[in-house]
Order: sequence, then structure tokens, then C-alpha cells
Amino acid sequence: MPCPHFDVRIVQRSEGESAVAAAAYQSGEKLYSQYDKKIKTYDEKEGITQTEIMLPPNAPREYADRNTLWNAVEKIENQWNSQLARRIVLAFPVEVPKEQYLKMIREFCQEQFVSKGMIADFAIHDKGDDNPHAHILLTLRAMDEHGRWLPKARKVYDLDENGERIQLPSGNWKCHKENTVDWNDQKYAEVWRHSWETITNRYLEAAGRP
Repeated sequence: MPCPHFDVRIVQRSEGESAVAAAAYQSGEKLYSQYDKKIKTYDEKEGITQTEIMLPPNAPREYADRNTLWNAVEKIENQWNSQLARRIVLAFPVEVPKEQYLKMIREFCQEQFVSKGMIADFAIHDKGDDNPHAHILLTLRAMDEHGRWLPKARKVYDLDENGERIQLPSGNWKCHKENTVDWNDQKYAEVWRHSWETITNRYLEAAGRP
């Protein structure tokens, strides 16, 4: 029976986590974190069959280098409690031929993430123990047409019924923050999982499996 495992979580600095360390873990590479001046190494990790970084058209080409990408993320996220990246772990069905896993994950990442402006760094893990799966690390900020990181939120002034700004007793203008992208909306956990379900079922059908 195909495994439906699909886990989504945020890599958070407030939890002592690091985007560079997360990238090193899933890729099995030795990476250097400029944020804490430490080497993050998992170069003895076994069963990593494929790694790749997929960039949207406006992303700097140098972000195809894993160390450059995630250090750039750590640099722009300069708060002690910053959200650094989104991590997804999903299972491949063992009923689908292994040589199709790369095509499946590329299709999924392009459709759901890269086409929306995210950078997707993925790794396929398969130790031959009937637990093939992929780790995907996603950027949380949008970029402008020149590949510069954009703010996660912007200040929006509240308006009265006449469309005028509302001044508070303190003299400040009443305002609130709005996210510049909606990627953190919880609805996407179901959207992404359903997309992977659809892709998985299509490849299972092509392989003659239920």
C-alpha cells in the first residue's frame, strides 16, 4: 500500500535551528554557516541518491550553490526568532520504479513552489529499506525581478469610511501589517499534499499499480 506520509514544518531560529544545517543534513554535504561561524556536516550520511536546487527565473544564478543560497537566507533573516525555511518530507511509493522519483519530485516542486517564486532545494533519500522519501527545503521570502529579497510583511494604514487615515490619540496613524505572500497560510498544507497525492496516483496508474 502506498505510504501517504507528508510532513510540513518551519525551520525556526528560536528553536536553535539553522537553514544551513537543514540543507547540510538533507544533502549530506559539509556546509559553512556564516551566521554562527560553524561547519554543518553530514557528509557521512548514506542513501542520498539525488540532490538539486530549482530556481525561479528571477532568482540569482549563484543561488544554485547550496552554501550560497542558505547563507543568503540566514543573512536576510536577522532576528533571533526568524522563520528561516519551510521543510517538507514526503514518501515515494515503492510501487513506482525508482528511476521515476526524480521526475516526480521535479514536477511537484515546479508546479507548487518554483512557479510561485520559491526556491526549492530537494534531496532524495533511499537506503534500499523500502522507505524512499524526499526532503524539500523552501525559501519563505519572495524576490523582486532583480533577485532581491522582499520583506515578508508591509505596513498598511487603516482608513475610515471616507478613505482617510485614522489618527490615534498618540499622534501616530493606525496601521497593521499584511504579509506580502500568503505562503504560510495553513490551507496550503492540504493543497500541497493533494498535489503530491495526484502526482503519486498518476505514476502508480502508469506503473499498472492501484
